[in-house]
Amino acid sequence: MNRRPNILWIVATQWRAQATGYAGDPNARTPCLDALAARSVNYTQAVTPHPFGPFARSAMLTGVPSPENGVRDYFDPLPVGARTIAHELNDGGYATAFFGKWHLAPRDPAAPLVGETHALTLVPPEARGGFGFWEGFESGFLLNDPWLQGTRLAQPTRFAGYQSDVLCARAANWLRQQIRNPKSEIRNEARPWFCMVSLEPPHPPYDAPAVGVTLRDPRELVLPANVPRGGEVEAKARRELAGYYAHIEATDRAIGRLIAAVDRSEATSERAGLTRRGGDNAFHPAIIVFTSVHGDMHGAHGLFRKGWPYEESVRVPLLVRKAESGKREGGVPGSGFRVPSSGSAVRSSELVSLLELPRWTLAWAEGKELKTPNPKRETEIQRISMPSVVRLPHQCDRAWRGVRTATRKLVLDADGAPWLFFNLARDPGETRNLTGDPAWAKELAALRRQI
Repeated sequence: MNRRPNILWIVATQWRAQATGYAGDPNARTPCLDALAARSVNYTQAVTPHPFGPFARSAMLTGVPSPENGVRDYFDPLPVGARTIAHELNDGGYATAFFGKWHLAPRDPAAPLVGETHALTLVPPEARGGFGFWEGFESGFLLNDPWLQGTRLAQPTRFAGYQSDVLCARAANWLRQQIRNPKSEIRNEARPWFCMVSLEPPHPPYDAPAVGVTLRDPRELVLPANVPRGGEVEAKARRELAGYYAHIEATDRAIGRLIAAVDRSEATSERAGLTRRGGDNAFHPAIIVFTSVHGDMHGAHGLFRKGWPYEESVRVPLLVRKAESGKREGGVPGSGFRVPSSGSAVRSSELVSLLELPRWTLAWAEGKELKTPNPKRETEIQRISMPSVVRLPHQCDRAWRGVRTATRKLVLDADGAPWLFFNLARDPGETRNLTGDPAWAKELAALRRQI
């Protein structure tokens, strides 16, 4: 049998691509993610297929965009019959586990979004996406002292502590159990695992305490040029960003502890003699993915929250740390790049979407190398959309669909009329809408045919 890697997805909420130290954000204190980036492929052009939680999560899990996956409205649950990456890996002999925010079960649209009602909403086993082990909560945005339910918790149980700390610690405990009892029930061999840790921070409420982090003075934060100055938009952006970066710092700390636990568990595997048996390598080094389902506008273009087609909402962080395997160089499937075993970081400008993560993950599990990307990356596209209007404060006011290339972005209204067209190469802040410029009409029409 060939070595099959353990695979860990760490998925945050509302963590935009710009908001990390390794991406150059002067406000972000992310030493743990910076260290992960130093050993990873950093996909600098990664996008979410849909910049809103339920739409993006359902697409990530199924590899099928919304609404084709059954999630068209904010309150639509993931259909019970939907096939996810967990189903695929279960069939391949993997142990599968989920921890954290689900946000894909039936919930009461009339109940307050923030608070215990949605946090206590029961998620039945058939609605848990096929994961063999499941421990989490529907929603509720309780960033401290979360309620958890699932495989070992028949009823919601409250756990003291910062949400990211609690979830990462419980996921780490599950991973340690895989080392203590690694035997598959169907084969006499060590069993690889797939674990998804779904973190709510740095999602609002931004004024919720971030344990262990000192809130910075909003006046000292550095704002991008596309945030209007001198009015309430700037004041609100600074207030919220102070809390946002505090939750980023606290969640970075929790992620660092989880990654350290993975590395310790793998060292334990080697010491326990799980590396060789009868010529088969039974040790499963981990591939670690870090990303977020969407970003947040934080005052850019005078807007807040998500659902918007701008970069602050659509572009997300995406790191993939390869499975360490001795001193040989190894590639990250799907990247076309080789990551030196010395730990040097690799920046990839390949256009990728979170919609591709299930396909990548299945390929990793099967030991397949995905095709090298087209070197003419400016000709590649990724489709982005909002299937419906989410009628909550500050969210995008329309359904839309569009395409993004490495240098262009075209967005159409629901009726097909051009809404936004940007030259990202010359205008990364998206300050000049080219839809009415006749000099760009031909290129706009060519991109429009690809939507």
